[in-house]
Amino acid sequence: MSNNLMGTLSQLANLKQLDKNKLAEIIEEGLYQAISKKLTSDNELEIVSDFDASKMLVKFKKVVVEQDHSLGEISLEDAKINAPDIELGDKIPIEMQLQEFEPKVIKNARKAIMERIKALEEDRILFDYEKQKNQIVSGRIRKEDYFGYLVDLGYTDALLPLDEQVDDEFYKTGDIIRAYVVNIRKRRKDVVVILSRIRPELVKRLFENEIPEISSGEIEIKKIVREPGMKSKVAVKSLNENIDAVAACLGPHGVRIEAIRKELNNEQVDVVLWDDSPEQLIANAIGADLVDKVYLAERGKFARIIVSRENKNLAIGKRGKNVKLAAKLTDYKLDIYLEEEFEDKISEELRVTSHVSDLDGVTSKVAEILKKYGYTSVQDIYEASIKELCNLEGLGTKTAKKIKDSAKFF
Repeated sequence: MSNNLMGTLSQLANLKQLDKNKLAEIIEEGLYQAISKKLTSDNELEIVSDFDASKMLVKFKKVVVEQDHSLGEISLEDAKINAPDIELGDKIPIEMQLQEFEPKVIKNARKAIMERIKALEEDRILFDYEKQKNQIVSGRIRKEDYFGYLVDLGYTDALLPLDEQVDDEFYKTGDIIRAYVVNIRKRRKDVVVILSRIRPELVKRLFENEIPEISSGEIEIKKIVREPGMKSKVAVKSLNENIDAVAACLGPHGVRIEAIRKELNNEQVDVVLWDDSPEQLIANAIGADLVDKVYLAERGKFARIIVSRENKNLAIGKRGKNVKLAAKLTDYKLDIYLEEEFEDKISEELRVTSHVSDLDGVTSKVAEILKKYGYTSVQDIYEASIKELCNLEGLGTKTAKKIKDSAKFF
């Protein structure tokens, strides 16, 4: 029994790639746990194992009693056979092979050992898989269930959860996918690798794998923002003055960026040149060839971008994604304007912040009349009709027309 058990566990250790010393410790603990239930602390139980030789020995001391009733006791009559001078309360050292114990004890020991081995295996798997965390792995779709896609990685199953999937990506059994490892966790009683297809880190790893200058550290990825399935923007900066960061990322005839796009199911990927100047970074993020001018607000992280009529839709992007991602990349709130729209906006803001008394024809008396009826800013006058102003008590038609014209050309 001892040789069989040790031999089986030795094979298991090799199969599961478990540490033999740790496994020997688990076997000893399992046997100790099972056998100690038949003994007391007075018996001084000890388990001695030789894993390489597949040998196991159980040592303990039997207490001499008048009449034995348990494994840890020996009757005085039996004890005197080999030790005539022995007395009640003395202890006799005993050595036993596993096969000498009753089957129930061995069965309980085996159960305890297998439970600990399973836990040890899970710990090893977790440790090994932790090395793959934040990496890209390839696998085959095994099936789809309530939680998402189950992916066979060859050495274990992985899960691509619903909330880590790109909305427009669908797979069938047998499809090969590549995904980013975001976590390792237990699901029910198994260890499961958690995958993602939506994280910006997936794009980062693809860039590192595809572009040698990034993996070598000559080009730095400053920031990545992504709308999974639609568009990503990757801001890069060259740390080598002889390397064009954008050109290197695109590759000859765009082959590098196309390889990355293919991995992302043809998602659009914009490579943005990083610049320490907020204005230039914003222009690059929108598309430097689309932007005429960038105006930063005096306070706060707001910017207005001037574009031509033919470039406006491109600057905004499909469903507004281009300008939204540019805003995330630059950490600025961005608004897109045509030149005339911008001028109108500036004029409106000036009228809103200017008092009616700034208008030609508005005396202090007229200002009081306007204030009485809720007209305090130049914008209030700009939006009012001449008829409305003429109906104000104390304000004549001539004055109404004059201040209206003044607001119009303010």
